[in-house]
Amino acid sequence: MREAFGATFIGPEGYLNTASYGLPPAAAVEALEEAHRAWAHGTAAGIDFDADIETGRAGFAALAGVPVESVTVGHSVAALLGPVASALPDGASVLVPEGEFTSVSFPFAAHAERGTTVTEVPLHRLPELAAGHDLVAVSTVQSADGARIDLDALREATAGKDTIVVLDTTQQVGWLRLDVAWADVVASSGYKWLLGPTGVAWGAYSPSLAERLVPHHANRYGGGDPWNTTYGLPLRATADARRFDVSPAWFGVRAAATSLAWLAGLELDAVTEHCLGLARQARAALDLEPYESAIVSIPREHAAARLERAGLRASVRQGRARVAFHLYNTQDDLDRLLGALAD
Repeated sequence: MREAFGATFIGPEGYLNTASYGLPPAAAVEALEEAHRAWAHGTAAGIDFDADIETGRAGFAALAGVPVESVTVGHSVAALLGPVASALPDGASVLVPEGEFTSVSFPFAAHAERGTTVTEVPLHRLPELAAGHDLVAVSTVQSADGARIDLDALREATAGKDTIVVLDTTQQVGWLRLDVAWADVVASSGYKWLLGPTGVAWGAYSPSLAERLVPHHANRYGGGDPWNTTYGLPLRATADARRFDVSPAWFGVRAAATSLAWLAGLELDAVTEHCLGLARQARAALDLEPYESAIVSIPREHAAARLERAGLRASVRQGRARVAFHLYNTQDDLDRLLGALAD
C-alpha cells in the first residue's frame, strides 16, 4: 500500500504496468465494492448511477481539454470509432501509423468491402501525409513503445482541410493535460492512466462530425433522461453528444467516475513532471535515447524475464520489455528496475 498525490493505493510495490492497466485509488475500489454490496442486497437502482456518468463525463472533458457537451460514454475505443468508420463514404482513404493499436485501425479496415483503404506509414510521416487522406487516425502515445505523435504538426497540417482527425489518447490522458478540442474525434479507454475498470471508455466528437454520425447504439440513455425514455417511440435524442451514449456498465462507471473526479482535481503539471522525471532517469541509466514519454521500451535481451524475477510487473511489446511510470510509482520502483537490469 502506498500514498500518492493525496490518495491511497493498495497495489504492490514495483508495479510498472500502467500501460496495460492502471491501479485504482482505494476510493475507487471502495466505491465499486459499495455498488457490489448494494447489488448483492438488492438495493441498487439504475438511477443511482446517473450522477456517476455525468461526473465521469466532466472529468474526462477537463483532462482531455474538450467541451463537456461533446463527450460520450462508451465501452471501448473501437466501439466509439465504429460510427465514425460507418460515416465515411465508399472508397474513403484512411491513414494510420505502422504498428498502430488495432482498436484504432480495425474499425476502418473492417469497411474494406466498401472500398475503404487503410494505409500504414511511419509515425513521424503522419503529419506530412495526413491532408492527402479522408481520415487520419493515431494514438497520441503509441502503446508498444511510448512514441508520441507531433500534435502541433498534425494540427497545422490538417487545419482548413477536409481530413477528419481521430486521436486515441488512451496512453496519454491522465499523465499529461491535453488540449485536443481541435480534433474531430478524441477517444480513450478508461482502464489505463485514468485508473478505472475495463468496460468504460470516453469519447468526444466535434459538432461538425457529430452531425454526420448515426447513433447506432441508440438507447434510453441517449435521450438524456433515461427513466423517461424507457418505452415507446418516437426516438428522443439529445442535441449534444449524450445521444451517442451506450447503456453504461453501472458498476464500472461508478469506479471510473471516482478516479476521474480525483484526477481532474489534481495539479496535473506536477503529475506530468513526476511521471516524466522517473522515465527520464530510467532512459538515462539504461543508455536509451532521451524522449518525453511516460512509457519506456527497453531493447535489452531477457529484460522482461529479469524484471519478472525481481518481482516487478511490466509487459512485453514488439519483443521488448515495456514499463510505464504513473503517479503512484516511486524512486524505489525505479531503483528496483535498474537493479534488475544491471549487468
